[in-house]
Amino acid sequence: MKIKIYLKPILMTAACILLLAACSAEGDKFDYNKKVILVTGTDTDPLIKFVVEDTPASYTVTASATDKVTEDVTVTFAQDNSLVEAYNAAHKTSYYPIPESAVKMEGTEGVIKAGRASSTGVTLRVVSTENFKDGRTYVIPVTIKSVKGGDLEVLPASKTIFLRVSRVIKFNSLDMSNTNLYSSYIVPDEKTIDLPNYTYEIKCFVNAWGGSPISRLCNFGPKDESVTNLLRFGENGQAVNSLQWVSPGGGLISSTRFNLGQWYTISLTFDGSTYVMYVNGIKDAQLSGSKGTKFQRLELGMSWTGYGSSQRFVGRIAEVRLWNRALTTSELQLGLCGVDPKSEGLVSYWKINEGTGYIFKDATGNGYDMDWSNTWREVNEGQGLVKQDKSSAVGWLMDDKNKCNQ
Repeated sequence: MKIKIYLKPILMTAACILLLAACSAEGDKFDYNKKVILVTGTDTDPLIKFVVEDTPASYTVTASATDKVTEDVTVTFAQDNSLVEAYNAAHKTSYYPIPESAVKMEGTEGVIKAGRASSTGVTLRVVSTENFKDGRTYVIPVTIKSVKGGDLEVLPASKTIFLRVSRVIKFNSLDMSNTNLYSSYIVPDEKTIDLPNYTYEIKCFVNAWGGSPISRLCNFGPKDESVTNLLRFGENGQAVNSLQWVSPGGGLISSTRFNLGQWYTISLTFDGSTYVMYVNGIKDAQLSGSKGTKFQRLELGMSWTGYGSSQRFVGRIAEVRLWNRALTTSELQLGLCGVDPKSEGLVSYWKINEGTGYIFKDATGNGYDMDWSNTWREVNEGQGLVKQDKSSAVGWLMDDKNKCNQ
């Protein structure tokens, strides 16, 4: 990817605004009559998305002056991972510096020729993602180290570009179209968790709406379902593509209308006073309340008697997570494609991307693997829970639809 920025009034205006801010922050060190230089593209935001679908992937960094230069100007760039910590502190983010083995920088100098305002570039190449850890978002800081010629000063607020590596992640997903799959996994009594605060997340993809207005996605809570955290599309006269969360404090209906053929990450948080539903990291609906939940049981689909067919969810799921705290909006947005299994407060993490078999592994190592040959459901009305081996109903999907760009 190569960016070419031509000097226009909008750049000059933005640079002037940044210059004023930088001067205020740095004690008016700048001469207001001087031309300045900055990393191209940082005049509005120093954080730039760098999409990496395959390796090697390239990004060319250049510098721009606020006016044409009268002599050749040499700009020296450097990759400096130490700048990530300061960026995180200033912006309340949690990015990681890219592993040194993953990136190569070709050249260190760019030149602004006399009579021009933008430089030749240096190229960053992401050559491998082998040492990337799941759930981490990496940035590559490239900064101006020195400028020779032209009597130009570097604009402090725009001397560094932070290339946020946006990976295209491919994954397996669970095929939910088979109603025989629908059942509940119940963890042993000693593994039951009290959750006064919590976050629950699930990724879903709808192929089609079921035969009735209701499509039931999942439910989690205590074994006896005295408290529910139920997700279902439709119900109560709502639009078939609206999502209802039946929470411990009452029902919430999404304002989002879900499209067919699109992945969504649904996040449910409770901080002790408010239930909030997020869709793709964006707050969608909320409700006041004070009741937490327990976790001992996770149900996929509708597992009660004959309701599976009438409340069929025709789609796919992946990335199911349970936390013992309410995540912040920024945390949710960073975790749309995955999270670090060792993240603070992550109780269980079923990536559900095994691709084969019928055991959904808990990536945290906390021992919440779900074995779909050992599930429970009510087969006949009033009969109560009956042990069910649903291993043969587990089906996997891996195609071009299963991609996540973060």
